[in-house]
Amino acid sequence: MDLRIFTEPQQGATYDDLLAVARATEDLGFDAFFRSDHYLTMGGDGLPGPTDAWTTLAGLARETSRIRLGTLVSSATFRHPGILAIQVAQVDQMSGGRVELGLGTGWFAQEHAAYGIPFPEKRFGILEEQLAVVTGLWGTPGGETFDHAGAHYTLTDSPALPKPVQQSPLDPSKAGVPVIVGGSGPRRTPALAARYAAEFNLAFPAFDEVEAKLANVDRALEEAGRAKESLVRSAALVLCVGSDEAQIARRAQAIGREVDELREHGIAGTVDEVVDRLGRLREQGVSRVYLQVLDLQDLDHLDLVAREVVPRLG
Repeated sequence: MDLRIFTEPQQGATYDDLLAVARATEDLGFDAFFRSDHYLTMGGDGLPGPTDAWTTLAGLARETSRIRLGTLVSSATFRHPGILAIQVAQVDQMSGGRVELGLGTGWFAQEHAAYGIPFPEKRFGILEEQLAVVTGLWGTPGGETFDHAGAHYTLTDSPALPKPVQQSPLDPSKAGVPVIVGGSGPRRTPALAARYAAEFNLAFPAFDEVEAKLANVDRALEEAGRAKESLVRSAALVLCVGSDEAQIARRAQAIGREVDELREHGIAGTVDEVVDRLGRLREQGVSRVYLQVLDLQDLDHLDLVAREVVPRLG
């Protein structure tokens, strides 16, 4: 099972804070460092203020060498798809081909209001069209141009540059980066994933709903004529593990959560409990887990997972 470290910098983090976590992620052998793409805290003062996701990843691309880097997830409301395609391709070049793009509709109306970002009531069509434009720009053969005329975006005679270093996981004859699509809906989001994504992500799912939601994805893949094994299935869940109850309680308190609630909804508890939880997720069809790390100063937390959890996952 792949374990990835997932951060929420809008809650209060500098670039240097994120760099320290990314370096620990790399040094400890985790698969990837991901971050949210938000501009407003969801609790607390958020000091010193937000950092931009793709600016952060550009810096980390030059200061790491192995780990994958990406967003979980960028909001389709934040950037024109043509600009997003350029940004992601450039960071992919800067990293030597280690970037992944998680893209979603966006949901946090308050952050849009706070920074003057339009927040249409209906956004699914925007997401769908952005996926078509971004992947279309990357996949256009060199020397050819890309055109798109849609309900939300029009591109005319685009040189479709620059290209990512990577090749599309869906069509290795074309340039592209792995795209991550997630959601809880039964049909529309799974259909988008079947069409555009290398990975389908469940964000903080109830454990008893995982199998049913992944079954929706399987149906979408079958309807699209795509092999089930061609799509990675992942989940993002909060992390709170300790070597004893006192340590678990301290880590829960540091992030303002209750131990019992974390045990019920997250990757939380003793090392034995966490190993069991990850094993059950694997049995349900999840092969990758994003460990949401909310206390960015507690690098010993990551060390404990690397030393005592990872070796027992097989």
